[in-house]
Amino acid sequence: MMQGRGKREEERENRLRVLIAGGGTGGHVIPALAIARELRDAHGAEVRFVGTARGLETRLVPEAGFPLELIQVGQLKGVSVATRVRTLFDLPLGVMRCVELLRSFRPDVVVGVGGYASGPAMMAAILLRVPTLAFEPNAVPGLANRLVGKRVNAAAVNFEETRGYFRGARVTGTPVRPEFFEVEKTVPGKRLLVFGASQGARVFNELVPKIVGRLLDASPELNIVHQTGARHGESTLETYRQLGIGFERLLVTPYLDDMPKQFGNADLILCRSGASSVAELAAAGKAAVLVPFPQAADDHQRKNADAFVAAGAAELIVEAELNEDRLLGVLIELLEDDARRAEMGWRARGLAHPEAVREIGSMVAGLARRG
Repeated sequence: MMQGRGKREEERENRLRVLIAGGGTGGHVIPALAIARELRDAHGAEVRFVGTARGLETRLVPEAGFPLELIQVGQLKGVSVATRVRTLFDLPLGVMRCVELLRSFRPDVVVGVGGYASGPAMMAAILLRVPTLAFEPNAVPGLANRLVGKRVNAAAVNFEETRGYFRGARVTGTPVRPEFFEVEKTVPGKRLLVFGASQGARVFNELVPKIVGRLLDASPELNIVHQTGARHGESTLETYRQLGIGFERLLVTPYLDDMPKQFGNADLILCRSGASSVAELAAAGKAAVLVPFPQAADDHQRKNADAFVAAGAAELIVEAELNEDRLLGVLIELLEDDARRAEMGWRARGLAHPEAVREIGSMVAGLARRG
């Protein structure tokens, strides 16, 4: 019996251990979970997360079956002086807490995915000389990854132009659910998909109802699917009703739980340009009109959209310039031009990285062996 227990302890001692730090938004948490599953399933790793109480990781990480440790640290950018001072006070305490977590868990590698908890955990790992890998899904890194970029051992990035911010960077792409690479159209006619990530986008919910009538008149075979986000579902529906819009060719819903299927049936997509959204557009090979969220940290959504526009994969409308006539004109022009949409979709697919999660998993395992 003692011999069996000793063997199990030895196996755990030799098992790859990885701490994944960061989160906040779905753009950070969802790829991080994909990396965690790859490390667990393909490399037999024991994976733990460190995050903060304010991020989506508090719900998504435990649901996925991974342990989560919380630290207290806040924002430094785009906040009041009082919040910044509080964050600066919390930061060294957060680093000290992460030092304790690292000494207790003894990870072989720490992976920083950006977000509030990423900076303190990566700083702690650098202090303790634990191998580090930064994952950056956006064209321009957030503050946490910029602070540690030149001190990490390696980095996995989504865009070629991001490599210069890091040491040992490789363009791996962003992990995306395999279903997005396998989409197919299963409905006749044309379809426009409108969504603003899981929380919705107020600008779409306010503006799209005002142009839907003219849009449907201009394209008799068009159907529209509009995801509003949970907080704006009823109010957006009421806007459509007040404008007298019928729902024969229109679906308005707070949430879509079958996004790969919706992408497959869409001929054109109107959305924000967060890291997860643009990665899914690339995987599905879909033409898009991108409206970056203007308050995104470091204007990273604009940089993501710029990369897609430069590749010929999307149209960009800056929110400050968005109005009924501009949006209606761009959508009608693209919906009427099948050849251009096909070209945009083909160029979007050229930005996809089907092997992203496997490449990142191999990079982490390689750092552990080198360490």
